[in-house]
Amino acid sequence: MAVDIAPPPADTTDAPEAPAPGRRPVRRVLVWVGTLLGAAVVLFTLVTPDRLTQYTFGGFVKIPIEGLLLVAIFLAVRGWMRTVVLSVAGVILGFLLIIRLFNLGFYTALSRPFDPVLDWVLLQPAYGLVSSSLGEPAAVLITVILGLVVLAVPVVMTLTLRRLARLAVRHQTATTRGTAVLAVAWAVCGVLGLQAASDGAVTALGTQISLVRRDINDGEKFGQQAQIDAFRDVPGSQLLTALRGKDVLLTFVESYGRDAVQNPQYAPQVNAVLDAGTTKLQSLGFGARTAFLTSPITGGGSWMAHETLLSGLWVDNNQRSSSLLAGDRFTLNAAFRRSGWHIGGIMPANDRDWPEGKFFQYHDLYDSRNIGYKGPKFSYVPVPDQFTLAAYQRLERQPGHQPTFTEIPLVSSHAPWTPIPQLVGWDQVGDGTVYSTMSTDGDPPDVAWRTSDKIRTAYRNSIVYSLSSLISYVETYGDDNLVVVFLGDHQPSPIIVGDTASHDVPITIVAKDPRVLAKISGWGWQDGLRPRDGAPVWRMDQFRDRFLTAYR
Repeated sequence: MAVDIAPPPADTTDAPEAPAPGRRPVRRVLVWVGTLLGAAVVLFTLVTPDRLTQYTFGGFVKIPIEGLLLVAIFLAVRGWMRTVVLSVAGVILGFLLIIRLFNLGFYTALSRPFDPVLDWVLLQPAYGLVSSSLGEPAAVLITVILGLVVLAVPVVMTLTLRRLARLAVRHQTATTRGTAVLAVAWAVCGVLGLQAASDGAVTALGTQISLVRRDINDGEKFGQQAQIDAFRDVPGSQLLTALRGKDVLLTFVESYGRDAVQNPQYAPQVNAVLDAGTTKLQSLGFGARTAFLTSPITGGGSWMAHETLLSGLWVDNNQRSSSLLAGDRFTLNAAFRRSGWHIGGIMPANDRDWPEGKFFQYHDLYDSRNIGYKGPKFSYVPVPDQFTLAAYQRLERQPGHQPTFTEIPLVSSHAPWTPIPQLVGWDQVGDGTVYSTMSTDGDPPDVAWRTSDKIRTAYRNSIVYSLSSLISYVETYGDDNLVVVFLGDHQPSPIIVGDTASHDVPITIVAKDPRVLAKISGWGWQDGLRPRDGAPVWRMDQFRDRFLTAYR
């Protein structure tokens, strides 16, 4: 009798799972989406503008000649040569994307392109600003993310180019025809002068190469300029004779630029403070003369403006700054010291040792750690301006003091410009605890920076506070022996004043002794605290020589 024996069940342990219905189309869609995103990144790299104000639809409607050449190379080379070319092109495009993003940030903040040789030194102050504004954890997180992006971009760009090259070769006929049509269109647009004919990537790379070449040659040029000095060997007995016995206060008001007194968004409120101050000081017997200086920088890098004014040299990059500090240039500080003044420096934004201060020959150097301040920070600003000026009176102008020359940056008008303290009675300043409740007044930076109107209002209010503090100090403590020279260090960033703003900053000299202002009557400066249309404009590096000549 036959017995049917059923076969054993099949072993399906290692059998591949049948693809679920619809999985393959989904994968295909994802691949194409990734390809299109990669192509968009490549196009963005080739055509992206350097300034946020150019981020319009028309700013991206361009035919990049570099992209057409890249496609032609894809089609022309084969085998291992194509792999090498794609790898090199990927690294170059990755570098270009990073540079263009840096350029975007630098034009937004400093109104200039990123310098690949000299600007790495700015990472530390940038980190400090972010940390003060948003907190240490946010600063660390942003730094880590930026580092990962810098490492990943060249790799991702190379992989993207390989994918696009495979597509171009697979559809060679269509790719060749499309490239030819776009090349003709690019040529036509070029002849007609239309912006659609783009060579922005080549221009961007050329700019970086030019900056590197300039940096290499600039060091020797600056060194030669530093050796030309008509005052280096002048005896102290022949320097600054017209200021003997005076306390000279040199103060830089952070971000106080021409726009603060002429831009309709800020001028009405700022000029009201200056005009009221002029009237009040005149009633107390003070006079003032004012004009403009052209700063070497804008948006940031305040130390370079300070160095320019004090040294009489044009310091517009960190290489020049380092060269200056390593040399023996005769500065205004040195001139006052040689002539018998006590040299003071009060740097309220500093929270660590500052070795560079030795170059400026201070007898006393104070910062936020030893100025006696016990109050709160105001975002980036460790010490409010009014307290800084009160400390100047307490530390440098005590009864029976030697005549002083003191440099003070007023930093309450430093970005992010919020929160801002209020003026209090000078007898209430004390150790700064009076400001304890003010540090939380108004919008914090992460709120104020959400809209351009809020941040511009914050900027205006900060300038009003800084100038009000300085004017109030002169009203309260000024006497026949006080001479105040106050000026801006640079214009604020383009987010406040736009891309086309000048580099000019107001400068004012205030004195009660009429002989002080009589010495500069030939300068043609205007009366009062506020410079108006037609006020003289000098380069900032010209001030040292003119000042030493006038008061010799």
